[in-house]
Amino acid sequence: MKSTYPDWLFDGSAIDDPFGYGQRAVDFLRVLRHPKSTLPKRAFQLYNFQERLVRRIYGPRHPDGRRIVRNVVMLLPRGGRKTSLGAGLGLLHTIGPERVPGGLALFAASDREQARIGFEEASGICREDGRIANKLRFIDYRHRIEHPKSGASLRAISCDAARQHGTTPTFALVDELHAWPKRDLWDVIRTGLTKVPGSLCVVITTAGRGQQNVAHDLIDYARRVARGDIDDPGTLPVLFETAADADWRDEALWYRANPGLVHGFPDIEGLRQLAREAENRPADREAFRQLHLNVWLDHSTDPFVEMGVYDQGAEPLDLDELEREPCWLGVDLSSNSDLTVVVACWRVGDGYAVLPHFFCPKDNLRLRQDRDGVPYVRWAEEGLIEPTPGNVVDFRAVEDCIRDLYDKFDVQGIGLDPHLARNTINNLMEDGLPAVEVRQGWVTMAPAIKDLERAIIGRQFQHGGHPVLRWCFDNIQVETDRAGNRLFSKGKARERIDGAAACATAVALAMHGEGGPSVYETDERPDGFLFI
Repeated sequence: MKSTYPDWLFDGSAIDDPFGYGQRAVDFLRVLRHPKSTLPKRAFQLYNFQERLVRRIYGPRHPDGRRIVRNVVMLLPRGGRKTSLGAGLGLLHTIGPERVPGGLALFAASDREQARIGFEEASGICREDGRIANKLRFIDYRHRIEHPKSGASLRAISCDAARQHGTTPTFALVDELHAWPKRDLWDVIRTGLTKVPGSLCVVITTAGRGQQNVAHDLIDYARRVARGDIDDPGTLPVLFETAADADWRDEALWYRANPGLVHGFPDIEGLRQLAREAENRPADREAFRQLHLNVWLDHSTDPFVEMGVYDQGAEPLDLDELEREPCWLGVDLSSNSDLTVVVACWRVGDGYAVLPHFFCPKDNLRLRQDRDGVPYVRWAEEGLIEPTPGNVVDFRAVEDCIRDLYDKFDVQGIGLDPHLARNTINNLMEDGLPAVEVRQGWVTMAPAIKDLERAIIGRQFQHGGHPVLRWCFDNIQVETDRAGNRLFSKGKARERIDGAAACATAVALAMHGEGGPSVYETDERPDGFLFI
C-alpha cells in the first residue's frame, strides 16, 4: 500500500508557483515578528518544512489565478508548533496578501480556552510590531482582531455552533479536531466556507481515538487522497503518522513523526522520559503513541491491561481444589445485542481465580458472528458459549446455571446489577440464594476494577485461558474521572466487555467477602463496601 507520508516536504522537489503567490506568502510570514523568537529582531521562525508547506498551499494555481488547494488536513503530534504556524496563516488572510475586504478568518477549537490559545498567539505577533499593531483594533474580551481599513477581521470561536450560523469565513483554522465533542460547528464552518470564492480550511490536529467522530472521517479521507485512491487536488494531506504496529520505542520513528524534532521541538529528552514511564503503564503507552507518534488508536479510551500479561493466567483451574473454597458469583445480564455472563470467582492467595459461563441467543448466532467478527458458531460448538432458544437470552437458563454453581460450590454471594435483573434477583432470593444488588457505578465498581488490575499485573489472576473471556478483556477501554477512579467502557459498538464486567462484579463481592441477605432485606452496609 502506498505511503501517506509527506516526503515532498523534505525532498527538495519543485513546487509550482506560476504567479509567485507562494513566494509572496513566505515573504509576508518572514516579515512578522514573534515575541518568543530567538532570531534577530524576533523574526518569525519559519522552518524549511513549514516553508515548503506554505508554498504548496499558496503556490499552485489554476490558469485564471485561483488557488488549487482549498482544504489542508495536517496530522501533527503535540509540540509541533502548530499554533505558531496556524497564527501566521490566519494573519496572512487578515492583514497579509491573502486578505479580502470584509473577510473573516476564524480560529475554531473544541472549547473557549483552546480557541483563545491561537488568538493570543496571533495577537502577540501583531503587538510585537508597532507598525502592525497601530493599524489594528484588538477586542480581547471577544477574541477578535479587526483591520478597520479593509474591514477584515480574525476571530476565535468554540463549539457553540448555534451562535455561528450565518458565519461566512474566508479562512478557517480548525484546531485539534479529534477533541471536538460534536460536529455541529464543523458543519457550520464547512458550509460557510463554500459561500465565498477562494476560501481555505486548514485542519491541524493530533491523532485521536475511535472511529465515531468527524476527525476520523476526515483523516481517513485525507489518507485515501494521499494514496491516490481519491483524485482531489483541492485537498492537501499532510499526515505525520505512525503505523499502529510500529515499534513505538524506536527513536527513528519519533523523528519521522515529529518534523520539528531535528530543530529541538518537542524536547527529545522529554520524549525519552515519557517512553521510559510508558514501558510498564499501558495507558501512558497509548497516550505516547497517540499524542507523540500520531497513532490513531482503534478505541476511544485507555486500555485496561497488557494482554500479554493477562495471558500468563491461562493455566487450567483445579476445580476439585476450588470446591472447598468460598466462591462468589458475578452476573451480567444482557440486552439483545450483548452477551450474558455468569462468573464464579475465588480468592486464591493475593489474587483471584475465575470460571466464566457465557450465554447468547441461538436464533441470530451467525448474524452476531458476521456483525462482531468473532467465531460465535465455533465457540458454541466447543461449549464456550451456551446458545439459548429464541432471539433473546433465556434468563431461565441463566438462573439454572447459577443454581448449579450454588449447588456445586461454596457460594457466599451472587452479585447482579438490578437494571435488568430485578426478576432474577427475586427468583433467586425466593429459593434462599444470597443474591445482592451490585450497581455498575463508579463508587461500587472502581475499587473492584483497581483490585482486578492489581491481580492481573501481579500475575495473580487465573482464568484458564477461556477465549471468550479474553476477547472481552481485550475490548476493555478505561474511563477515568478527575479523582482517578476508573470504569470499564468499550471502544466500538460491536465490542463486548460483558465477561470482564461480570468478573469485576464478582471481585467486588470477593474482595470484601460479601454475601448474606439482599439489600431488599436490610439497610446495613458492610464496612468498606457500598451498594448504590
